[in-house]
Amino acid sequence: MTHPVGAPLRHESATLHVQGAARYIDDLPAPAGCLHAAFGLASIAHGRILAMDLAAVLAAPGVVAVLTAQDIPASNDCGPIVHDDPILADGLVHFMGQPLFLVLAESHEQARRAARLAKLEYDTLPAILDIPNAIAAESWLMPPVHVQRGDADKALASAPHRLQGRATLGGQEHFYLESQIALAIPREEGSLHVQSSTQHPTEMQQTIAHMLGWAAHQVSVECRRMGGAFGGKESQSAQVASAAALGAWKTGRAVKLRLDRDDDMLITGKRHDFAYEWEAGFDDHGQLQGLAITLASRCGFSTDLSGPVNDRAIFHLDNCYYLDAVAIRSLRCRTNTVSNTAFRGFGGPQGIFAIEYILDDIAHHLGLDPLEVRRRNFYGLPGNDACTTTHYGMPVQDNVAPQLVDQLAQDCDYSARRAAIAAFNATSPVLKRGIALTPVKFGISFTATHYNQAGAQVCVYADGSVLVTHGGTEMGQGLYTKIAQIVAQALGLSIDRVRLSSTDTSRVPNTSATAASSGTDLNGQAALAAARKIRKRLTDFFSTRHGLRGAKIEFADGKVSAGEISEDFTTLTAAAYRARVQLWDSGFYATPKIHYDPASLQGRPFFYFAYGACCAEVVIDTLTGESRILRADILHDAGRSINPALDIGQVEGAFIQGAGWITSEELVFDGVGRLRTHAPSTYKIPAASDCPPVLNVKLFDNINAENSIHRSKAVGEPPLVHGFAAFFALRDACSAALGAPAPLQAPATPEAILRAIGGLNV
Repeated sequence: MTHPVGAPLRHESATLHVQGAARYIDDLPAPAGCLHAAFGLASIAHGRILAMDLAAVLAAPGVVAVLTAQDIPASNDCGPIVHDDPILADGLVHFMGQPLFLVLAESHEQARRAARLAKLEYDTLPAILDIPNAIAAESWLMPPVHVQRGDADKALASAPHRLQGRATLGGQEHFYLESQIALAIPREEGSLHVQSSTQHPTEMQQTIAHMLGWAAHQVSVECRRMGGAFGGKESQSAQVASAAALGAWKTGRAVKLRLDRDDDMLITGKRHDFAYEWEAGFDDHGQLQGLAITLASRCGFSTDLSGPVNDRAIFHLDNCYYLDAVAIRSLRCRTNTVSNTAFRGFGGPQGIFAIEYILDDIAHHLGLDPLEVRRRNFYGLPGNDACTTTHYGMPVQDNVAPQLVDQLAQDCDYSARRAAIAAFNATSPVLKRGIALTPVKFGISFTATHYNQAGAQVCVYADGSVLVTHGGTEMGQGLYTKIAQIVAQALGLSIDRVRLSSTDTSRVPNTSATAASSGTDLNGQAALAAARKIRKRLTDFFSTRHGLRGAKIEFADGKVSAGEISEDFTTLTAAAYRARVQLWDSGFYATPKIHYDPASLQGRPFFYFAYGACCAEVVIDTLTGESRILRADILHDAGRSINPALDIGQVEGAFIQGAGWITSEELVFDGVGRLRTHAPSTYKIPAASDCPPVLNVKLFDNINAENSIHRSKAVGEPPLVHGFAAFFALRDACSAALGAPAPLQAPATPEAILRAIGGLNV
């Protein structure tokens, strides 16, 4: 019997990917007369535009038009929540690289060359560029947020040990392989069709409609696949899609806007970098008794998604640990830099990093194994039933972290390896090794509750083939594959009988972003609901056709059967069509149980938690600061995996991306706000050679306690946190070199490692 769900099937576009035949937007044939667009960018971080002479731009070869904010007919805004993010700057520059005007030309190269010919005059204003200066100036993008449980001051005062600390965690460039791109095509009767590389087609539709003063039904947005996204195409694809649509509306011709890598890195936001200050109180065994902490993030000049990103950092501050008395202060800093945005984990990793650093500090202070300190702070402490509720009031009812960590520690031989590393370090003056085992507990759902909904449409044709469309987008993660598996199993078909069409707002309206690791959870349930409606009609038709009453009817292996009576699915659907049975339907799903107060940040923002743990072993060169990850062992909780092959691939990729973030990926802004790391020559993402020579990934044998799709769990964002094990292993190695707790900061570049061990004074 065929069971597509749970099978390690290959990605539905895998063959196309390796053959180079998968079509992305830049591969689509350009419509006749298509224009190419490029932005003209600001060259200061903050100031008023006194004059913008665009005569030379307009006169350049191939240029058809040059558009400014004054050409926008209705709303000059692409902000997803607060309307504070102009599509084109209107009188005021907020960051270096901000788009000021749009050039439309006959070729991409002509548009880019012409954009550089503008003569601009500014009245330069003071710029705030980093977190310390923003805090000093009390430059807040939104008011500070305070969350507390218990009396942290009292708990700190009575604790046997107290420790103060601070740390920094850098930002991260998305570095998707396909840069931001959109192709806008005018259609009849005042309408547009936009091909957009976006995680959120409906938001693109709404932003374009608002910009033009149109109704939503005049704009359709389509996305078949993206060449990566990682959150960078959730809200920030709107500026590119809107600009292309503006050009198409203004000229009546199709317009393609594709950002080159340098421009993409200058114009688009990053992962929020954070700075932390804390005071912790704890007992002789390292168990936390009180914590007061400030989380400060660089948000950039506009709101974008900084509110929910910072909220999620608060929610995930606990990670796997019970915080009894805690006071959290969250600062959302406004700076004259590009607006930071969603990135895989959406603030959760930044919260988790803080508590892991604190527990690491406590372990070093007490001379204990950091893993033992982590274990002593887990939720569900023996004899204390109160230790099962988060600081924001959500019960932790499916806590598998203790047994998962125990299993990984045993499987990877953690204790023996730690002893062997200590022996190695005692006799190695230059090379030092380190090891760390860190867990993750990650909440799954959008914190914006209304996004926890999805729609889908399933069409069964008379020949028994199936076409599915839904509101999720495919960015390489395998969402389309999992949806096909879900529908195929519901109808008893092999996977090759089900095809996914591109995501399109004209087919499924009011879609939510494919984000928050919820793509399969939401769209899988919606597709299943639609398939079940069709199956019910076919069941009734089959029963009537064969004179059955109350018989158990099964859909499996391409057949519909009831005992000895069996019929091919294709034969049945052809007969059902002739009998005028509806063979298509829509499905809808809304996540249950979730609720919380966004003002107090109390409630249940998540449907469930996903868990995992990683043990990483590293080596550093104390003379150069270079480092290597020698081995990583990961055990991850995917519930009842819908596709183990895809899920393991997601875990592997997430680990490498997370490790790259905290080791080599360093964003550098100079003193005037210019991003110096805006190309792969200066911004170092991990390469194939950075994958540890030993990488063991297994899925934890678990079932989701909540009624998720086939009792699976999300695997998009949680495993990114596994990269933190590499950082804390590096800190372990640095501490061995220093002979004391090393103040290593992230990213742990060679320079940061040398600073931490006293080998670099700048």
